[in-house]
Order: sequence, then C-alpha cells, then structure tokens
Amino acid sequence: MRYIIIPLAAALIVQLIKLTTDLAKKRFSWQRAVGYGGMPSSHSALVTSLATIVYLLEGFSVAFAISAILAVIIMRDAIGLRGLLSSHGRILNKLIKDLPDEEEYKYPVMEETVAHTISQIAVGAILGVIITFLLF
Repeated sequence: MRYIIIPLAAALIVQLIKLTTDLAKKRFSWQRAVGYGGMPSSHSALVTSLATIVYLLEGFSVAFAISAILAVIIMRDAIGLRGLLSSHGRILNKLIKDLPDEEEYKYPVMEETVAHTISQIAVGAILGVIITFLLF
C-alpha cells in the first residue's frame, strides 16, 4: 500500500506548495490549481517518489528500473512535448486573435502554459525524494 500512498501524498504536498506560492503571489486561479505547469512540478514529485520508494523497498531491481525509466520519460515529456504544446497554444491564440471579430469568438482560447522548465522539474523531483524519505 505504501507504493501508492506515499507517491500520491508527495504529489499532493507539492501541489499544495504550488497553490500556496500562487496565493502568496496573488495569482491563484482554479485553472492553475488543476492545470499543468508551474513551480514545482507535482508530476516530477510523483514519479521520483515512486522510484524512490521502490528503491527503498526492493533496492536495484526490475521494478526500480521500470519506475526510474518511467520517471525520466515523464519528466522529459513535461519539458519537451508539453513545451511544443505551449508554443502551439501561443501561436494558435495569436492567429485566432488576428481573425475578424465575427470569426474570433468561434474558437476557444488555447492553454499556453502546459510545459515545465528544467528548474520546475528539478525542484519537483528533489521534493519527491525528500518527502518520500520523510514519509517512509
């Protein structure tokens, strides 16, 4: 059961840190609360916590290798693939804004902040490991 609870708790704690930071900076919104991006990355905390707990319970094992590789893939995609999605959102929003007013309203505003920066990923990953050690 610890395999599930500790990583989910790490992600929740990091998400609460992100929300608290947003509240302190007076830029809180429910969309950001459940959306992507921001400092720190709760996705990174989740997957590094999972890899850490698997290592603590099983050492270097097949399960640890799978969880570590999964963590790398997820963190890489949070920067690369979601970075492309952010760029596409900005470009599409600009193109939609350039449409005549009677056409512009037909298209939804695209999300422009779905990616993470390297520092957001790193802080989330470090917090995931630390929280796992504290809760283990």
